[in-house]
Amino acid sequence: MYTPGEFGEIIRVSVKTLQRWDRQGVLKAHRTATNRRYYTQEDLLSILPQEAGVRRRIIAYCRVSRVAQKPDLENQRRILAEFCEANRYEVDEWISEIGGGLNFKRKQFLRLIDAIIAGEVAVLLIAHKDRLARFGYHLLVHLCETHDCEIVVMNTEQLSPEQELVQDLITITHCFSSRLYGLRSYRNALEKALRDENRAPDQNEPHT
Repeated sequence: MYTPGEFGEIIRVSVKTLQRWDRQGVLKAHRTATNRRYYTQEDLLSILPQEAGVRRRIIAYCRVSRVAQKPDLENQRRILAEFCEANRYEVDEWISEIGGGLNFKRKQFLRLIDAIIAGEVAVLLIAHKDRLARFGYHLLVHLCETHDCEIVVMNTEQLSPEQELVQDLITITHCFSSRLYGLRSYRNALEKALRDENRAPDQNEPHT
């Protein structure tokens, strides 16, 4: 018989996640006579996927936008490693990536998302939520929750560079400016086509 804390440590999820699984019916806990939750060996065998050849991992993800920020990337990993050690997270894989937070086609990011969807990731550790993505973070949280992956955010502001945020805002402004210019060009071309179309009948009328 395992307490929620013992069981969570074995399968590498938090007690909070076990409580959510219990409420959702993903993994129902047993109850003692005093209404305390507990788990059995059968529960352990049902949740651990070794027989299927898949091991659920704890992954730590670090990211910066540009190559010039590589020292920041190393610092980010160092501080996150200290956090993991202090909180007894045994990281199975470290993923470090250089790429913009607005880019959802980052190679390592997509590999991470594929692993989460495949049910291979038990816990995802990040220094700050915008290290995962600049926008759409809550959608990513929902994706993780629906695939039984817990996101742990260290939430240290110093690991979310202000200069990088400014660069991302410039990128957004440029993107929308380009789209606006494209719409204006399209509108001008459309108006010209309409003028030419209206002018054509006038030119075909016989002169008196």
